[in-house]
Amino acid sequence: MDKAIIEKRFRAIQESICTQLEAADGKGKFREDAWQREGGGGGFSRIMTNGDVIQKGGVNFSAVYGKTPENILKALKLEPSEFYATGVSIVIHPNNPWVPIIHMNIRYFEMSNGKYWFGGGIDLTPHYIFPEDAKYFHQKLKEVCDRTNTEYYNRFKKWADDYFYIPHRQETRGIGGIFYDRLDETSEGLSKEQLFEHNCNIGELFAPLYVELINRRRNTPYGEKEKYWQHIRRGRYVEFNLVYDNGTKFGLDTNGRTESILMSMPPMAEWTYEHKPEAGSKEESSLAMFKKGIDWINA
Repeated sequence: MDKAIIEKRFRAIQESICTQLEAADGKGKFREDAWQREGGGGGFSRIMTNGDVIQKGGVNFSAVYGKTPENILKALKLEPSEFYATGVSIVIHPNNPWVPIIHMNIRYFEMSNGKYWFGGGIDLTPHYIFPEDAKYFHQKLKEVCDRTNTEYYNRFKKWADDYFYIPHRQETRGIGGIFYDRLDETSEGLSKEQLFEHNCNIGELFAPLYVELINRRRNTPYGEKEKYWQHIRRGRYVEFNLVYDNGTKFGLDTNGRTESILMSMPPMAEWTYEHKPEAGSKEESSLAMFKKGIDWINA
């Protein structure tokens, strides 16, 4: 499978997602910035700010190539070779605290020595956890994983629980989802075309899945208390992305476009010294559920 086919399909997924999110928001529009990477390649960053639902959101596409930095070779345990990487990366920060933050990434990576793999996933970061929404979210992920391999959901859910974890807080970033990386024919026993379709299935699930969650909570009233808690949880999001996120590290290490890499940062966040939610509050009950290993489908 030629990388040009993968690149074209990913670009179409970006376009479709932006169209669906604009329709759901009803007010905001994405503006596109085309950019070039000095070492080779470039991308198209699409950003929405101050929409009706979306306070800040980015839907980015990139296709970059060139000499693989030494630190990347060392981290991935690869022999010296040139690389090519393409993908779509999304983070949406909503206005309403009852609407969750969402992240998605689908990506393809290949080396000039013939090695390749796919990676990606979707995870949800609600400020307030609604078990029925968590069940819906995880059920949809299971359905799309089952189309490729009935073992994928459980395997990739555990991967997400472990990956989207903030060790210094002993909290998960949100309610997880699925995460996977370095999938190829050898590791999976599937063809390159099948793995590519799995990635595209994830990308095409994103918009209808998130629009449903938006519509469930977009009209729920909120006040200063809820906005404050939203900013506290956004602070956790920032901590994870800047300290632990591999995508952030890879983008910066390969001289990617800084503005596009850091589009995942929320417009506002809060850090309060020794903040503790009020006993018996919705904030306290949500905090108690930012844990690994919860079976959201059967909870």
